[in-house]
Amino acid sequence: MAAGVRAPPGPMARPLCRRLPLALAALSLLSLLSLPVSAASPPSPEEQLAAAAPRWGWRNVSCPACRVLFGALDLALQLEPNVARVGRVASRLCQELRLARPPVCRQAVQLFQGDVVAAWARSVLRPPEACGLLLGPGCGHWDILGAWNLSLPAAPKPPVRPPTPPPPGAPTARILFLTDLHWDRQYVPGSAAACPDPLCCRGALREGPGAAGFWGSYSKCDLPLHTIDSLLAQLPNATGHTSNSSSNSTGFAAAYWTGDIPAHNVWQQSRGDQLRALRTVTALLRARLGGLRVFPAVGNHEATPVNAFPPPYVRGNRSTAWLYDAMAEAWQDWLPPAALRTLRVGGFYTAQVWPGLRLVSLNMNFCSQANFWLLINATDPAGQLQWLMGVLADAERDGEKVHIIGHIPPAHCLRSWSWNYYRIVNRFEGTIAAQFFGHTHLDEFELFYDEETLSRPVSIAFIAPSVTTYINLNPGYRVYEVAGSYPGSSHAVLDHETFILNLTEANAAPPGTPPRWQRLYSARQAYGLPAAFPADWDRLVRRMQDEEQLFQLFWFHLHKGHPPREPCGGPCKAALLCALRSGRAADPALCRPLRPALPFPRIQELWHQRRLC
Repeated sequence: MAAGVRAPPGPMARPLCRRLPLALAALSLLSLLSLPVSAASPPSPEEQLAAAAPRWGWRNVSCPACRVLFGALDLALQLEPNVARVGRVASRLCQELRLARPPVCRQAVQLFQGDVVAAWARSVLRPPEACGLLLGPGCGHWDILGAWNLSLPAAPKPPVRPPTPPPPGAPTARILFLTDLHWDRQYVPGSAAACPDPLCCRGALREGPGAAGFWGSYSKCDLPLHTIDSLLAQLPNATGHTSNSSSNSTGFAAAYWTGDIPAHNVWQQSRGDQLRALRTVTALLRARLGGLRVFPAVGNHEATPVNAFPPPYVRGNRSTAWLYDAMAEAWQDWLPPAALRTLRVGGFYTAQVWPGLRLVSLNMNFCSQANFWLLINATDPAGQLQWLMGVLADAERDGEKVHIIGHIPPAHCLRSWSWNYYRIVNRFEGTIAAQFFGHTHLDEFELFYDEETLSRPVSIAFIAPSVTTYINLNPGYRVYEVAGSYPGSSHAVLDHETFILNLTEANAAPPGTPPRWQRLYSARQAYGLPAAFPADWDRLVRRMQDEEQLFQLFWFHLHKGHPPREPCGGPCKAALLCALRSGRAADPALCRPLRPALPFPRIQELWHQRRLC
């Protein structure tokens, strides 16, 4: 096997990607709790990276420290509701607690303070509730994001028809799927690949080992534009197509693109930076893919501050109109006028892919645990789920099938949003042909079961790997094969293939050598699946529980051929298999059929350790 693609079970090199965004509710300080703590220079770049990464995340703040932080910030607001005053308090606390280097503290507070103070002031969250929300019930009680339920349509659910493979000779279609590109316009080949900040491979050149590679790096780094361009250039639909790849030569019928365009330098981004990333990458896709129709979705990194997506009732300079309007302008050649109208309002839309198949693009930031604007009101923000039910009801009536795309996977959402979405998927299981998400940067999925018994698989949310390397991954992308357009088509996923760029091989090639993107695996072939319907993936999870070699193969693919060095032992395996069965948040009942040896709270802790942006 080629260097840079580790054979399973493989040694493991690094902690899994962690979330860099704001936690749910804090003031500007909370944006800093997800940044690594500065430390003295360790002996080597590898040790520096390994030492810094486990400290990431606001969950590493103790309960007493959390109460001190929020108490001080709340007092500052009560004494003088002044953004600058609160910012000074947050910056000082950040530096005194060594949550980040002083320049990062100052920049992050400056960036986040206005929006977070505005959201905090309009919410009813107080310090004990904030710490209970962030650190768990042992640190305080909160119910601001309490349970809520939407009413399903009155029309009865049609009889369930199990999916079947297409008849012999029926057409199929290939869909290109791109997610989490994370273009870093300050990426510098030869710069330090390890650093104390959340994003490296930028700045001055360095001598010796540990330098950023030309095509990307196994580290806390995003991608240069030329790597993204090389991916697009070798695709069969690309203008100026190059053949230095092992991808299938069959062209694509459509492309789904589920967001996260900018880099992870979340402490120093401006609206201008985000719009430049949006327009640059959109123009690159349009230039390389020619007339191929692209259906985008909004990622959590598109906004600044990161995760800041106020619902439409927030108007003025704090609203997200600056972003949605720019998206509508950039994507107007791909989307119809009706889709552009809802995109401008709430960042979501529906459009026909081809006759018989409709696409719904959801703005998953309205379910995000990191969107601090939801502290004001988290009940179906922007009415998106109510709108979704209307679209699905119309599709059911008209005999259309629906593909749903979005950025954040449903089980990563706030509990009530996630459970309502789960109910909607159950009700419309005969209409929803497939679900596609990204965000985690890893190659995984989430299963949905019937609500009555939680035993019959009704749907699956595919979670595709990222284009970016962040953190310590090969660049990658996904291609889905779906049932094509013919009378009675299910439009369901029939198989998928994952492609990667082996960074070790690409960076070692002589300068000017085009990189070779290669197929890592196809799902049905690698896992011995008779089909790619929900029941087949459910059986795969059960097989992996007993077949260790199969599980290690999945673990290898999960990380795009570059898994961490630490093996995935019993607790890790239990948590991962449970996550694959969990299409909704915080439901221990979905894990019980696997008979995990771990208590569910411990499984949840392991989930949080895995989660990224």
